[in-house]
Amino acid sequence: MRIQWQLGQVAELIQETPRVASLVLQVPEWPGHDAGQHVDVRLTADDGYQAQRSYSIASAPEDPRLAITVERLEDGEVSPYLVGEVKVGDKVELRGPIGGYFVWKAGEARPLLLIAGGSGIVPLMAMVRHRAAAGGKVPTRLLYSSRSAEDIIYRDELDRCASAGDGLDVAHTLTRAQPTGWSGYGRRIDREMLREVAWPKEQAPAVFICGPTAFVETAASLLVELGYDPLSIKTERFGATGG
Repeated sequence: MRIQWQLGQVAELIQETPRVASLVLQVPEWPGHDAGQHVDVRLTADDGYQAQRSYSIASAPEDPRLAITVERLEDGEVSPYLVGEVKVGDKVELRGPIGGYFVWKAGEARPLLLIAGGSGIVPLMAMVRHRAAAGGKVPTRLLYSSRSAEDIIYRDELDRCASAGDGLDVAHTLTRAQPTGWSGYGRRIDREMLREVAWPKEQAPAVFICGPTAFVETAASLLVELGYDPLSIKTERFGATGG
């Protein structure tokens, strides 16, 4: 069945970092989604010109409202409106959910390994939230690479989730600047970091990697070098343009 465009109303705006915001939407006809799927968002100018971009869904399937998290790209056509101009009560045209490959469901018994670069955390956060909402206890490890501490999206929520004692471990690495007293990693993801953070390959975890193309390719290749089955690794990547 063809997915139809529909209107969602902005119910809440959350400034996640200086350049990233979450839009929480009420979508009356939303059919439901799986953690890891995305939506298309379309803007129409007064002269009829349209611009369309895809954004990962950040909210858990259990959440009655739909959330997307958007990074503002200064030369973008859509993101500068969604991060900085849109207001609570505004309507946003969207369609979805889209995608059936990069999804995770809470009934999965295998350990879970999540690797995120920058805003690639968004679909993985939907998985973390889904796991929590479903009362899941599957052992989960998240490795999240950000440029600096202020660029960590969902930082407080991730800290709360990691301290819940339900089997979720979160490791951060900052690639450009580390604040005084930083206890996480301070470099790009490499073989040794993955050896320390990832599950032993013998546990055959489900793996999801999302981020910029080069980041995803590097992380996936390193896991294969460490003996991971390539078929167990699901990836989603995005380029530096668009927005």
